[in-house]
Amino acid sequence: MKRESQTSPMSVLSQVMGIVNVTPDSFSDGGRWTSTAAAVGHAMRLVEQGADVLDIGGESTRPGAEPVGEAEEIERVAPVIAAVRARWGGPISVDTMKPAVARAAVAAGATMWNDVTALSQAPDSLAVAAELGCAVVLMHMKGEPRTMQADPRYGDVVAEVRDYLRDRAGAAMAAGVARENIWLDPGIGFGKTLEHNMALTARLGELAALGFPVLYAASRKRTIQAVDPTAVEATDRLGGSLALALEGARRGARMVRVHDVRETVQALKLLAAVAAAG
Repeated sequence: MKRESQTSPMSVLSQVMGIVNVTPDSFSDGGRWTSTAAAVGHAMRLVEQGADVLDIGGESTRPGAEPVGEAEEIERVAPVIAAVRARWGGPISVDTMKPAVARAAVAAGATMWNDVTALSQAPDSLAVAAELGCAVVLMHMKGEPRTMQADPRYGDVVAEVRDYLRDRAGAAMAAGVARENIWLDPGIGFGKTLEHNMALTARLGELAALGFPVLYAASRKRTIQAVDPTAVEATDRLGGSLALALEGARRGARMVRVHDVRETVQALKLLAAVAAAG
């Protein structure tokens, strides 16, 4: 199949994944949606605003975050997924690194497993992903959330991330995950400096060239504050989030993961309109 140019209207109108954090400690909105009712209400608002996919997570992966027990994470996400599924027929992603949580989430109605460890956290992660038959997002992370921002170093960050994700995709397919179910995510902010994040964004096409759809996730992240020191609070980073989402889409991302769904959908529509006019 002929690959579309990175600036065609089809490629810039990326899908939008809305974030639903059912956590007390996520960096942006931790503690806001901890009850099932609050989380479901937020999820449905994101759908109304134009979200194509909902990403529901019960464990924070912000820098310095402490791990959550398996049972507690399932208790957080499974009821929310089941309640959202009862009201909405669209794709639901579970943001987890634990196979047991992914299994419970799919049983509750999830259709995608978004794993920041690229299915490497547990010995049975690959086998469970193949068994579930759901879509999977393989993300690059250097280290673990508690330590990932402690002086991360690379030779060529783009080449290293690309090669790692290519190898993880190969491992997933060898384990029985269908190629068409695999997404790749460069892991903006996960064990990367500002320079690393900007290089990965500028050269996102090299990751897309592997032939798998790319998920790009930079919404409200600290890399924005590194450029604009006045953006101390996560909610001060809307402008930077939109700029990065648009660049990600323009450079080949098939989906952008965001907190601010309405604004991102609108920005993407305008970017596509400009591309079509040109």
